[in-house]
Amino acid sequence: MRCQLKRLIFLGQENQHVQRFLKRLCDNGWQVTCINDIYVRRYSSSNRIFDVGILLVDEKTAYQRKEIENIMHSLSREWITVVEKSSLENNVIKEIIVDISYAYHILSEEIEELIVLVEHIGNMIALKKDIDEKLYFIDSHSQMIGSTQSMKKLFCTIKKVASIDASVFINGESGTGKELTARSIHEQSSRSQGPFNAINCGALPAHLIQSELFGYEKGAFTGAARRKIGIIESTAGGTLLLDEIGDLPQELQVNLLRFLENSCIQRVGAISEIAVDVRVLSATHVNIEEAVRAGHFREDLYHRLNVLQITIPPLREREDDIEQLAHYFFQKFSEDTPTRARGFSQESLIVMRQYEWPGNIRELINHIRRAMLMCESALITPADLGLERRCSSSRQPITLEQVRCIAEREAIKSALARNRYRIQQTASDLEISRVTLYRLMEKHQIFRQEQDDTPPSNQARILPMPLPSLWK
Repeated sequence: MRCQLKRLIFLGQENQHVQRFLKRLCDNGWQVTCINDIYVRRYSSSNRIFDVGILLVDEKTAYQRKEIENIMHSLSREWITVVEKSSLENNVIKEIIVDISYAYHILSEEIEELIVLVEHIGNMIALKKDIDEKLYFIDSHSQMIGSTQSMKKLFCTIKKVASIDASVFINGESGTGKELTARSIHEQSSRSQGPFNAINCGALPAHLIQSELFGYEKGAFTGAARRKIGIIESTAGGTLLLDEIGDLPQELQVNLLRFLENSCIQRVGAISEIAVDVRVLSATHVNIEEAVRAGHFREDLYHRLNVLQITIPPLREREDDIEQLAHYFFQKFSEDTPTRARGFSQESLIVMRQYEWPGNIRELINHIRRAMLMCESALITPADLGLERRCSSSRQPITLEQVRCIAEREAIKSALARNRYRIQQTASDLEISRVTLYRLMEKHQIFRQEQDDTPPSNQARILPMPLPSLWK
C-alpha cells in the first residue's frame, strides 16, 4: 500500500549523509522540510502538521531536552531519532530515544535502512487511519463509538425510530451520550435539513423556561422591549431535544402537553396561538416512571413524550468498548493537547476496564485529558489517569497474570525509588541481574528519572544550526 501521508520534518544539524538521505526521500514523494529555531516557533503554532519527524540527537541535545521535546510534540507524533553510535554511551540520550522515538537509527553512510524505516512508519500511519475510520465511526451520523452488542442494538434502534416522525423518549445516565443520540435521530430523519435545537430544562430558572420555550410578545412583562421567538417556534421543520425533561416544573408541564396535543404554541402575552411543526425528543437521567408514581411528573405528558423509547447503556456495561473509546479520544485530543505520551500502558487499560465510570463517557474524557497533560513518559499510566486507587473489585475479576504483572511493576518502581534509580543497587536489592532489571524495566515501560537538563555554567546552551529548506 502506497503511503498517502507525505510530510516529513527534519530537526538537527546537516551533514553529507543527512543531505543525501533527505534528497532520496524527496525523490520518493515526501515533502521534506528542514527548519531552524525561527521556523520552529512558526510551525509549532500549527498542531502537528507533519506526519513523520526525524531528530538528530547528539551530546548537545541532552542539555536541551525539555525545549526540544516541547517543539517535537507540537510538530509530529511519530519521530525517528538518528544518532552517532558513540552517543549511545550517554544515558540521557538513551532515555530521550526511548521516551520520544518510534525507532532510532545509527548515523552512517548506509541510508537504505533509514529510507525503509520512514516508508514503514508512513505506511503504518496510513493503515492505522484506515482502520480507525472503519472501527470508530460505527454510527457515521453522530460519531458514536462502540462495537459491543448493546451499542449495535442502539444503532439499529436509532435507525428505526428516525424513520418514524413521532416523539422519542431517551433514557440514560448522565454522560452516556443522550444528546448525541438525539442528533443521530435527527440526521437520519426526514427533518435532517431542518434545524436541531436542544434546551436543558434543568439548567434554566423556572421563571424563564416558559419564555425560552414559547417566546413572548413586546410588553408582556417588565423588560420585554421586543418580541422574542421561543426555541420551539425557531425549530419549525426540525427537531427539538428537551434535555432533563424530568426537571421541568409541573406548572409548565400543562403548557407543553397542550403543544404536543395540538402542535400549537402561545407566546407569553399573546392572545392567539401559532401552529408549529416540530418533532420533540426528550431525555432524562432520572427514573421518570418513579417520578410519575410520586406525582412529580404528569402521567399524560409522559405518555405523549414516550411514544418511542431508547435506552442508552452505561459505560460499565460496555467494558469491551472502553479501550476503543480511550484510543479514539487520545487520537482526537492529541491534535490540540501537548503530550509526551504515545498511548496507554497495558496496566492503565486493565484499570480502565475495571473502573465503574459513574460519570460514563464524560468522565472517561476528563481522565484522558488529564492524563495526556500529566504524563511524563511514553505511555500513560494509571497514576496519570488518577485511577490507581479507584479500581473497583466488583468488576470482572483480575487474572493471576495481571496481578503478577502489576505487582512486579510496583516492586521495581519502589526499589528504583529507594535506590535513587541506581541500577546496580536496585538489581542487588531485588536479587536479580542488571540485565534482567533492564529487561523488566523495558517490559513495564519504566524509565529512569530525568537528569537535570540544565547545562553546566561553563557551557553555553546551543540550538541546532539553521538548515536551508532545499527540498520543497
